[in-house]
Amino acid sequence: MPFLVIVIIVVGIILLNSIKQINEYERGILFTCGKFTKVLTPGWKIILPIFQSFKKVDIRTVAVDVPEQEAITKDNVSIRINAVIYYKIFDAGKAICEVQNYYFAVSQLAQTTMRNVVGAATLNELLSEREKISNEICQVIDQATDPWGVKVENVELKDVSLPEEMKRVIAKGAEAEREKVAILTKAQGEVEAANSLAQAATVMGNTPGALHLRTLSTLNDLSSDQSNTIIFAVPIEVLKAVEGLSNKFNNKQ
Repeated sequence: MPFLVIVIIVVGIILLNSIKQINEYERGILFTCGKFTKVLTPGWKIILPIFQSFKKVDIRTVAVDVPEQEAITKDNVSIRINAVIYYKIFDAGKAICEVQNYYFAVSQLAQTTMRNVVGAATLNELLSEREKISNEICQVIDQATDPWGVKVENVELKDVSLPEEMKRVIAKGAEAEREKVAILTKAQGEVEAANSLAQAATVMGNTPGALHLRTLSTLNDLSSDQSNTIIFAVPIEVLKAVEGLSNKFNNKQ
């Protein structure tokens, strides 16, 4: 009788140790006598001791911070760049059986790919088309990690560091571009102002009394200023009449 109790206790302990829990965000890789058997779904599973073993794989999206890398662009500019990669496991069996350490492998592949892609792009492309460069890096890494059961969802460039000399050169170029735009804008304004003045002069020249009305309007603006200046407005017609009388007087003489 005591022997039976001991057997029951031992069997109970073995049975309890054989029950393994796999959470919803995990998958279990089952090995029987060292051979891959199947992928275990979430829930309680019985793993036979000695004969079977299993390994859990987290299938949630993982964010990997790629260390800062030094690279040379296509136009021979030395820069430092870092990024973050988002990936997840879509085939837990491949992630365990096809690569020794998928986390380390993805990180190393990302560093190499970043340097290669940056080396094939110019500095202007890297600064102005960061999304395009990120997508290109993502596609290359995703294609390489597909046999490992890893799906790369996104790659984001975090920062692009330039040497101080290059920063000053870019600042000078931007300043020169702004000065160019300012000069062109000012010149265009001068052209428009000249055209408007020419049109105004044509209208005043062809319309009798227009210049006199404009003169009176100017005097009205001057009168609002508190000063001791006295201005007498003489109509153009009066001056023309005086000129006519002067000519007649000279002809009589």
